[in-house]
Amino acid sequence: MTDQELNRAIQYVTASTSYGRDTVAEILKTGLGEMTALAMQSSERFERDVLLEYVCQWTIKRTGQTEPLVREILGCASRWLDEVYEEISKHQPEVLGLSSDDDDDDKGAESV
Repeated sequence: MTDQELNRAIQYVTASTSYGRDTVAEILKTGLGEMTALAMQSSERFERDVLLEYVCQWTIKRTGQTEPLVREILGCASRWLDEVYEEISKHQPEVLGLSSDDDDDDKGAESV
């Protein structure tokens, strides 16, 4: 994830919640940073709920923020990631390893 993408996520979550930019930035940098590191180090595929739970717990421990706060912010960020994934899958499916025909097959699948 580039700094520009991270800043877009921070702006999206800050606008969607009542939390300050600094708090949102700390949580997203920590949580999304760990998710990025995990993606680069592991070839294992994770269920969405399992991955989100792991990242939430990691972020709570690293930041010292409360569980409801971290869950709300990362939950909002995951919706942003879903929107980005959806746009990429529509306009550049090859980036995700999909063919144009794969989009119809995955309508019921959850993205991570």
